[in-house]
Amino acid sequence: MLEALDEAAVGRWCRTAVDALSGARGRLDEMNVFPVPDGDTGTNLLLTAQAALAALEREGDRTTEPSWSVLSRGAVLGARGNSGTILAQLLRGLADQLAGQPPADGPALAAALQKAADTAYTAVADPEEGTFLSVARGAAEAAVAQVGAGRGTLADVVTGAADGARVALDRTPGQLAALRDAGVVDAGGAGLCLVLDALVTTVTGIEPARPPLATRRAAGHLHAHRPDPRHLPHQPPPGPGSEVQYLLADADQDSVARLHARLAALGDSLVVVGVDTPTGREWNVHVHVSDVGAAIEAGIEAGRPYRISVTPLAPVLPPAPEAGTRALVAVVSSDGLAELFGAAGVRVVTCGPDGVTEDDVLDEIVGSAAHEVAVLPNDGDLLPVAARAAARARELGREVGVVPTRSPVQGLAACAVGDPGRRFGDDVIAMAEAAAATRWAEVTLAEQEALTSAGRCQPGDVLGSAEGDVVVIGQDLADVARDLLDRLLSAGGEMATLLVGPDEELGDAICGHLASRHPTIEVMRYGGGPAAIPLQVGVE
Repeated sequence: MLEALDEAAVGRWCRTAVDALSGARGRLDEMNVFPVPDGDTGTNLLLTAQAALAALEREGDRTTEPSWSVLSRGAVLGARGNSGTILAQLLRGLADQLAGQPPADGPALAAALQKAADTAYTAVADPEEGTFLSVARGAAEAAVAQVGAGRGTLADVVTGAADGARVALDRTPGQLAALRDAGVVDAGGAGLCLVLDALVTTVTGIEPARPPLATRRAAGHLHAHRPDPRHLPHQPPPGPGSEVQYLLADADQDSVARLHARLAALGDSLVVVGVDTPTGREWNVHVHVSDVGAAIEAGIEAGRPYRISVTPLAPVLPPAPEAGTRALVAVVSSDGLAELFGAAGVRVVTCGPDGVTEDDVLDEIVGSAAHEVAVLPNDGDLLPVAARAAARARELGREVGVVPTRSPVQGLAACAVGDPGRRFGDDVIAMAEAAAATRWAEVTLAEQEALTSAGRCQPGDVLGSAEGDVVVIGQDLADVARDLLDRLLSAGGEMATLLVGPDEELGDAICGHLASRHPTIEVMRYGGGPAAIPLQVGVE
């Protein structure tokens, strides 16, 4: 339990907040209906928090500057969208109060939250109740009330702030007609609640127990019927058509004031946030306008705009599922596998360096525009991810089944028996049975010393595993692969599927071994396997 928020704790809070926003990004995007339903609030909050964290990680060890200052500057310069820019303003407001001061105890943090909420209101040209700002103020007032009631420990204050934010969030549908009609709370405010819950976790070591974020009411019905976006019940009145955002340097306070007035006349959702940098004060300018050129010209007159972005504000709706259509979606770990599954007519989600999220899988399911979608995770660790994405897709009117494939070779076996003419439920069962009937194995290299079911391995050892358990340890890739295949085929089999990584000579050696030792086995060989797994095998 922390008594005060020191430099290290600030960094931990930022990392925890990034993790929370990353996990909730898709749901926050779906909830986004105000000021326009462009489906990016969660993404913008996450990108802003990531920019703050990146600044801390990049500069933290190379400067004596307080973490609060580094974090707020990273957030302001990297802020994205309306909600992201307001989040950056809140962080800057906290930094204004806490940077260079002793570690913040409960009363100090409560006062800083109140000041930050007040300054956030001033940064927004036309503040609305029932938004991010209302939730920020609710959090600050609850924190101050804790201190006033004699509960002024840091844990009391952060818990009070987080709880107060939730109360304010629950009030937002009653404050904004757009939220009430859509049956959701404010997406930006919901994101701020996650950030404050991350602060509670950082201070107390205990993650608050909260109900899951609710997505748009009757979303499946709306999306299934594809109404004209101009007539959706949650749509705000017609307004500016593009989001313009840029950073502004070489501008004095008077120039920024004139810019603020001119942009307020041109459009709405105007937020202007300034921050001190090593080269002088810079500003993040965000506005929704019809005349993009005029908004940029105003920036040129005020100073030097750069990193200019222009984004259309058309509402984002997923494609409606088409009755009677079916698709397969597979998660793959390499570009080669993506080509292999793609050639079979399968839509693919390729894992990046940070893996794959349920949002990635959901995007591909929805993007298929198919009413019936079977998902092949192709990795045991991704089964829960696929299941969560499938559940969310069902809320959007899709019929989704997850085939429990634990390896790409099981995925290939499942694809081979898929039949669009079969009833969907029966087709999913048939693919699952084909996958289950495929014994899978792989050859990999040990990255560290470990105790396996076949004995102790050292870094660089070649490991042959079957169904996830190591059964062979050796020094030569081909020798281990041959031994592994002999063990698999000793239990019988009619067909062996080989998925070979970059080492084609290994594939040649294994095919030669199968031809001489197991001549009755039908062999299917594919290239394009990931470099980290030289050989994957399936036996049916």
